[in-house]
Amino acid sequence: MSGRERIRAALNYQPVDRVPVDLSGHRSSGISAIAYARLRKHLGLEARPIRVYDPIQQLAIVDEDILDRFGADAVELGRAFARNDDDWSDWTLPDGTPCQMPAWIHPERIDGEWVLRSQSGRLLARMPDGALYFEQVYWPFADEANRDFDHIPEAMQESMWTSVASPPGPLVDGPGGAKLLAEGARNLRLSTDRAIIGLFGGNLLETGQMLFRNDIFLMLLAGEPEQAHAFLERLVEIHMKNLERFLGAVGSSIDVIVFGDDLGMQKGPQISPAMYREFFKPRHRKMWRRAKELADVKVMLHCCGGVRQLLPDLIDAGLDAINPVQISAAGMDLADLKREFRNRITFWGGGCDTQTILPQGSLAEVRDHVRGQAAIFGKEGGFVFQQVHNILANVPPENIVAMFDSLRSV
Repeated sequence: MSGRERIRAALNYQPVDRVPVDLSGHRSSGISAIAYARLRKHLGLEARPIRVYDPIQQLAIVDEDILDRFGADAVELGRAFARNDDDWSDWTLPDGTPCQMPAWIHPERIDGEWVLRSQSGRLLARMPDGALYFEQVYWPFADEANRDFDHIPEAMQESMWTSVASPPGPLVDGPGGAKLLAEGARNLRLSTDRAIIGLFGGNLLETGQMLFRNDIFLMLLAGEPEQAHAFLERLVEIHMKNLERFLGAVGSSIDVIVFGDDLGMQKGPQISPAMYREFFKPRHRKMWRRAKELADVKVMLHCCGGVRQLLPDLIDAGLDAINPVQISAAGMDLADLKREFRNRITFWGGGCDTQTILPQGSLAEVRDHVRGQAAIFGKEGGFVFQQVHNILANVPPENIVAMFDSLRSV
């Protein structure tokens, strides 16, 4: 089976010839640029520029030789863009490793830290010396006087998570952007037999948290529901317009479209099932249904944390796959999830715990853990192997190799 066939079979709960694998197919199955540089050196591979496609999380573009080495079956749509050297500019990772950033990202060095600004010049994010990631420092709607829901797009340009773009970024902006987006997607489709994942976003709860701040938006949902509904209704209008443009350009070239909303925490959902049904389920259903009308795609939601209680409603809203399946969170044991939700949703993740086992475990512990997780579904479909979220900077390269190589015996 090709990677594309393997992924599509898994998403349709059909048998596969081996466990499907995702490494860097989206922004939550990737690898820290620091860890990636160490991995290439550990494997004795030729030196190549380390390119950071996600500046906030400091994630690396994973080269074809690594994807081939570990049998990756999916690739992210952004790999079709920023392929020229002048799309990149030199920078240095926090551990001193030379790297390259997208040319449209302009980190500034100020008083012992790196900062990112919006196009208006506002300070959006900071990364002090000793830190490994940028952190948000400004929320446009935190001040009630600034809340104008007719100008959400402008507010999103003043928030770190919604304005610091990975490829293709501004390369497909402007009047001819849709055509360039479509051409890049078609070219990628012709160049690979891996499944292609299109990152859309369409975040609802998270966009509220990104613009208002976590605590303020949660209080808005609980205490001012009319204002929360007004915000979310306007936000969905924006998402729907962007969805039409996005899938109008790339719908025939991608296999999976990824939406995002971290609905969970370590101990359970951030919100109750009742609150999910009131504020988010109808809007998720609207977007996911339209995505399937526009293209032959499966809908995946990136959703961290313990969301077992929300899964029935997510499935009912039209969700096909969920990642990263945070197995260390409450209610997220992969075997239990399979027993309850088998052939109702694909679990894209849960293959290796990244909180303790991958960074701290011995090689034997990593191998045993991975084999046990992968064997839960084996080759029956309904599962795509991915470690739980990104491989962080402190993960030993030999543990990464052990994780993927262990799959060969499943």
